[in-house]
Amino acid sequence: MEHYLDNSATTRVCPEAAEAALKAMTEIYGNPSSTYTKGREAKALLDASRKSVADALGCAPAELVFTSCGSESDNWAILEGAEAMRRKGKHIITSLVEHDAVRKSMEELTRRGYEVTWLRPDSTGAIPAEAVANALRADTILVSLMLVNNETGAVTDIPAVSRAIKGAHSPALLHVDAVQAFMKLPFTPASLGADLISVSGHKIHAPKGVGALYIRKGLRLRPYILGGSQEDGRRAGTEAMPQIAAFGEACRIAKAGLAENAARMAALKARTATELAAAIPGLQYVDTAAPHILSLSLPGWRSEVLMNFLEAREIYVSRSSACKKGARSHVLEAIGMEPRLIDGALRVGFSRFSTDEDVDALITALIDAHATLAHR
Repeated sequence: MEHYLDNSATTRVCPEAAEAALKAMTEIYGNPSSTYTKGREAKALLDASRKSVADALGCAPAELVFTSCGSESDNWAILEGAEAMRRKGKHIITSLVEHDAVRKSMEELTRRGYEVTWLRPDSTGAIPAEAVANALRADTILVSLMLVNNETGAVTDIPAVSRAIKGAHSPALLHVDAVQAFMKLPFTPASLGADLISVSGHKIHAPKGVGALYIRKGLRLRPYILGGSQEDGRRAGTEAMPQIAAFGEACRIAKAGLAENAARMAALKARTATELAAAIPGLQYVDTAAPHILSLSLPGWRSEVLMNFLEAREIYVSRSSACKKGARSHVLEAIGMEPRLIDGALRVGFSRFSTDEDVDALITALIDAHATLAHR
């Protein structure tokens, strides 16, 4: 029996989202830019899907632009956000524990002549608001931080960061990578005080290949992809209607069960951490607030060996972000974790489909691994 516990990498598409995608492919298959009946049907579906995602995020539909993924949303927000503000300065603030979509965008801006301040996290991966306040300068034009860290589950107090920016009378835009927070924690653009927010479909049981960028009303960003006038002229290219329809349906379902599902995931996470820590001497985990991400470590056992042991039992976890493709976690290094702990680290990701049986299987398997695998 399969036990999938790598939901921070991607989630299984829920049946309702899959059905919505199939319908968009086989029935409502017109181009939403076409003016005849099939095009108007597709445009109505596009509008309805946008409203569903906007309702889940808590913004106006006109403030939401569909993208291909969270990485595109991050790239667009950062690169074009900086360009939109460059007349006011060239200083940007981010952190050492961001997703590579943010990190590499910052490296690109550095090549373009911008100056980036990289803030250190606390021991869980969260960024203290005071650190942002202390780093603000008169020429700071952009602050980009994730709400939930994708490897540890640490939650950064973004509302406090927003208050620090406003309290300093800084013109800086605030971009939030909320890919791991969306439909896991309750928030809205207003509650965060954010100007730009990145979200993704495949973390909430929609297919891969669709994301969105919230752009605060009144903020104008140059298009990141040039061509036609789709997405109100903000992103060229025919809209990926099957993915968008599925994203809208996944958002509708996730929003309805947000509190209940978060509580269930948090209970599974707490049980996993508590029982493993009691059963395996030396096991450590990062205690964080996100309900769905657990970073744990068996020092002395290598992550790859543990993952292979688990995979043989059809239990699937990861060692860090899937985008790292096996490279050492920059997040765990940045929070000061010892190399021996990093080498034995695993990331467990829960979803609303995770069960007690999944947790039972993981706990039993790791106890067996501790007892039978050779200590490095």
